Amino acid sequence: MTQPQSSSPDTQWPRWEVFKQDAPNRPHQAVGSVHAGDPQHALLTARNVFVRRPAAVSLWCVREDDILTATPEELTTNSALLDTPGEAGTYHVGVKRTNKRSMTFVDLSGTVQASGSGDALRQAQSLHPDVLAWMVFPETAVVRTDEDPGTVESWFAPAKDKTYKQQQHYGVIGRHVGELKRAGLMPGRAASEEGA
Repeated sequence: MTQPQSSSPDTQWPRWEVFKQDAPNRPHQAVGSVHAGDPQHALLTARNVFVRRPAAVSLWCVREDDILTATPEELTTNSALLDTPGEAGTYHVGVKRTNKRSMTFVDLSGTVQASGSGDALRQAQSLHPDVLAWMVFPETAVVRTDEDPGTVESWFAPAKDKTYKQQQHYGVIGRHVGELKRAGLMPGRAASEEGA
């Protein structure tokens, strides 16, 4: 008897976390993720997905495999996360402080010099003890848009013309239901619908 295959191979491109900076004096913020085959593909896909409207001046992408995250609860039950190996060097530290902002998971808060991912996580925990989650990744894992004015203009200026409008800015097709009711023009419900 032939055994069914346990699972098919994963054919998706790697997942990249996307960090967007809205203005030069603002921190990069995690805004979501994309699947891409290489760093440039990740940046282009991130721009198409997350910079459809103003404003942005910089995009970073980091492969999911290069990121270490933890919540306080996870560190309580799995302190071995603090021993996670990694390359020595500069690590970016991100923190999640609230659940209120649905689009933003993490704000990048700065960098630390660490001997590895676990050491960077330990320093993040020490620097920001009262947060909902920490995220660390090495500087060498970041792919980013260039900061020169020409690149910023060509990458992000087209989005400035796509002004977001609230729903009330769009015209109403036909007449408002309340207006029809007041005028006695609203058709009644069929008898079969009344009992439903």
